[in-house]
Amino acid sequence: MTEEHHRVERVQTGMRIERRIVKVLKGLAEFHDMSLGDLIEGIVLHCFEGELPFGEKSLQVIADLKKVYALNLCAADSHKLLEDHS
Repeated sequence: MTEEHHRVERVQTGMRIERRIVKVLKGLAEFHDMSLGDLIEGIVLHCFEGELPFGEKSLQVIADLKKVYALNLCAADSHKLLEDHS
């Protein structure tokens, strides 16, 4: 069985993301032994097709990392975030 690979062109972005979300994503990427960029690409590609990007084990790792980094935000908060400029 062979895997089909696709050549892509990657670009640097200057996007800003809530710091605790980044910590959880970095921890999850480390758990899966992949780069943060590869993890985010996978999440987005799954979501673009209406698929869930995570299985039960990953969801448990995410829950544990959210506790470690005190990430108390949920999907309902996604359009209500205000940046703290203190």
